Amino acid sequence: MSEPRPGFLGVRRQAVVPDTRTWVRTETGDGTLPLRVHRRADTTLATWAAASRDTVDEWLGEHGAVLFTGFEVTLDRLPAVTEALAGTPLPYRERSTPRTQLADGVYTSTEYPADQTIPLHNENSYQQTYPARLVFCCLRAPETGGKTPLADCRRVLRRLPHAVVAKFRDLGVRYVRNFHDSLGLPWTEAFQTDDRAAVEQYCAEHGIRAGWRPDGGLRTEQDRPALTRHPVTGDEVWFNHAAFFHVTSLPPDVARGLTDRFAPEDLPTNTCYGDGTPIEDDTLAMIRAAYDAEKHTAPWTQGDLLLVDNVLVAHGREPFTGQRSIAVSMAGALSHTDAGHG
Repeated sequence: MSEPRPGFLGVRRQAVVPDTRTWVRTETGDGTLPLRVHRRADTTLATWAAASRDTVDEWLGEHGAVLFTGFEVTLDRLPAVTEALAGTPLPYRERSTPRTQLADGVYTSTEYPADQTIPLHNENSYQQTYPARLVFCCLRAPETGGKTPLADCRRVLRRLPHAVVAKFRDLGVRYVRNFHDSLGLPWTEAFQTDDRAAVEQYCAEHGIRAGWRPDGGLRTEQDRPALTRHPVTGDEVWFNHAAFFHVTSLPPDVARGLTDRFAPEDLPTNTCYGDGTPIEDDTLAMIRAAYDAEKHTAPWTQGDLLLVDNVLVAHGREPFTGQRSIAVSMAGALSHTDAGHG
């Protein structure tokens, strides 16, 4: 193959790498979370993201979440955008909330009643393996409310008292789930199979203790760390469902109804320390207060896309009115074992 011909004055021509940062405009809003990115050039988000991977990584490491606006992302464009920003979408396994699959690797956000708040949490932190990045896309903005609150889990950790952190670091969190026939998700939906042997094998391979209840339901227990480190930045973060899965996170009337009906060990979902002892009420209150103190929100506009580093940033949902439709994809599998936890 011949060498490239010299250009003007004998200087060889070199490929010009475009500065894709000039194609967008950035701004921070409420604090530094999320970073807002507005389209300036005539480009699709998938095209821009494919040429700007280092920029996206840098932004996520600093801010933890990036809101892309003005790119008019639609459901049919979402898979390509997800691939460019986060990687190949993951299936939703060990399900804990009702969702509808819209396309390969694309789901509706949690289908809870519009008047309910979804507390801040990191997606699937209770699992042995969890997604590295989340991609939320606004297909239809609500009439009012419906924001997706975010909290930097590095800052949440720093707000918690040393004694609280030390106890969770030592004991971890135990997640207990009871799949009852007529309450909550059935085990067949949670594990996407009606084969008991397949469920038993999955649980054995993923560090879950499983047993069949006398009523035909399933009971599972799994012990996970309460903290982890980001695989790239090395930052230690508060990373668990300790408060989110605790029965007291439910609306008070719902929580009372469940605790009146079930013993603690039979509740559909509950948490305790990794040694089986209850988490103190004042500790749960401190965890929720730390999340609230770090909460930042931004309103949705149709076509917006929110990229979240699932380790660095927790997310939730505010109540809303109207027909809110948010699609979500998850990508980049990480594990507690890879983070240095057994």
